[in-house]
Amino acid sequence: EVQLVESGGGLVQPGGSLRLSCVASGFSFSHYGMYWVRQAPGKGLEWVSLISNTGGSTYYADSVKGRFTISRDNAKNTLYLQMNSLKTEDTAVYYCTTDPSATRSQGTQVTVSS
Repeated sequence: EVQLVESGGGLVQPGGSLRLSCVASGFSFSHYGMYWVRQAPGKGLEWVSLISNTGGSTYYADSVKGRFTISRDNAKNTLYLQMNSLKTEDTAVYYCTTDPSATRSQGTQVTVSS
């Protein structure tokens, strides 16, 4: 059974930082490119970042470029998202997924507010 479990979200002030983690199981994690996507209240899924299966290539949405860093540890079956200089518009539930058009996990809530 495929399982993706996100953690690391929370409440942070604008300008602050958070590091999200996603532990994967039930599939060959190292064979898949992995995405972070997010969903803000009342909005659809938004693609945030992509990392290749080896970690050698990374891609970012313009809205987070220069502020967020995606990484992975294939030995630990874990995906990360380091988020710096957070803005109120980053408030959303964040999900890790192999398919940016769908999610199958609970996600982790990130709230950026003063």
